[in-house]
Parts: sequence; C-alpha cells; structure tokens
Amino acid sequence: MPTIKLPDCELFYQLDDFTDPWTKPETVLMLHGNAESSLSWYAWVPVLARHYRVLRPDMRGYGQSTPMPRAYEWTFDKLIDDYCRLLDSLNIERFHLVAAKIGGTVARVFAARRPDRVQSLTVIGTPQAKRPGAEQIPALMDEYETKGAEHWARRTMDGRLGEHFPAEGVEWWTRFMGRAAVPSLIGFNRGINYADISADLPNIRCPTLVITTQESGLGAVERTRDWQKQIPHSKLLVLPGKSYHVAASDAEACARATLQHMQSAPIKYKKHN
Repeated sequence: MPTIKLPDCELFYQLDDFTDPWTKPETVLMLHGNAESSLSWYAWVPVLARHYRVLRPDMRGYGQSTPMPRAYEWTFDKLIDDYCRLLDSLNIERFHLVAAKIGGTVARVFAARRPDRVQSLTVIGTPQAKRPGAEQIPALMDEYETKGAEHWARRTMDGRLGEHFPAEGVEWWTRFMGRAAVPSLIGFNRGINYADISADLPNIRCPTLVITTQESGLGAVERTRDWQKQIPHSKLLVLPGKSYHVAASDAEACARATLQHMQSAPIKYKKHN
C-alpha cells in the first residue's frame, strides 16, 4: 500500500501512469472533496492517465490515510504541507492541480500560496470563496456525532448529483461518503469547510479553469462568475444540469475539458526524471 509517513499521520496515495514508457509525462495532483477519498476520481483516471501521471492522495483524516482526532486543528497550510511533502518524496517539483468540491477550496489556496509549484489549476463544483452557512456548523457537528456520517450523506445527497444520475450511483456515493471518520468530519467542518479564502484568489497566477453547472446548489452561475473573475488568467465552463458534484455526475465531460486546459498551459519548467 503506497503511503508516506508524516510527523503526525500516514498519507495514502495512488499513482496511475499509462503514458508511453519512453516519455517523461507531467503530473496531475487530484484533491478530493469532504468525506471522500482518492477513489472518487475513478472515472477520471482513464481519460487523464494516458497523457499524465495521475497522483491521487487520500487527504489526512479520510480514506486510507490516518483519521484525525476531534481536537485536531485543521489549517490550509497544514494540508498544503502534506501534499508538498508527498510531491517531494516522489521528486515532483511542478504539477497540474485538479480538485472538486471543498477540495477546490484547498486547491485555490494551494495555488495562491505556492505559485512556484502549480502549473495549472482546475476546480470543479467548488464553493464560493466566502461560503455562506457557517452558522450551521454546530448542527452539523451534532448530526455527525449522534446520527453518523451516512445519515448526513443521505440527507444531503439530492443536490449533489443532479436529477439524471442513476439511483444505484446515488446509493454508492451515499455509502462511500458515509464511511468517513466522524472525528475527521467534525474537525474539518470546523476548520476548513466554511473558511473565507477571498484574499487568496488574486494571488493565483497559473491558468485556471472553473467548472460549474447551470443550476448548481452551491450558487448561481453569476455568483460563481463573481469569484472566478477575481482569479487572473481564469475562465469559466458552465455545463447543463443541477448537480454541484459535477466532477462525479459529468465526470467524462469535466475530465476532457480539464485535459484540454492542462495541455494548453505553457510549460515553464524542467520535467522530472
């Protein structure tokens, strides 16, 4: 099982590479959303891994990485440091960054604070920079504690995947997210989920693609456009539908748009060996 030992946890990751063996492919780092793991990118790997090395870590606290205690103080800089340590261990200096949902919030901060490492950024179905709803944190924490992660996932699943996603798929995602460790959910919800990252957006310098849907539950297209336009060198792609987890509901369309975006990004660094 591929893991990296960090000072206070182990980080699990998957690395997929189906590029031609005589080439030196660039790397894509993919960050999943809350209550998920690297498995959430299953539909993207066939599209991307023929062209890039695809690195999919389980964020600390989730998947096969070490669960975090309730009292753990989550910060963006700690998460970014985790991923940089992983990249350094694999000899990867610069990379393309792709992220979904709240992973896109982490990714935007990552690109802003480590511009020397991020060659391009794609965020899919990600919240506003200043996400409303922080007042519901105590109720969410109580729900996690008393009813469990699957109850929360089932209650909130309707808006995630849109009206055309198959019922069997909705059930799979519900059970998948329902396996998340409750202590990790509580700490992450308190420290990251509703953080205001507005100040970081103008500091993102790499080419950026933002993907949303016409009727996303995370906000109207114009509201998404408002924060997207604060990112220099960014563009917005709006897909039809109501899903806000568009990276799952429209995985292939998103993956192909992302592939085109990454391939058009200028190469300004020496590739790894």
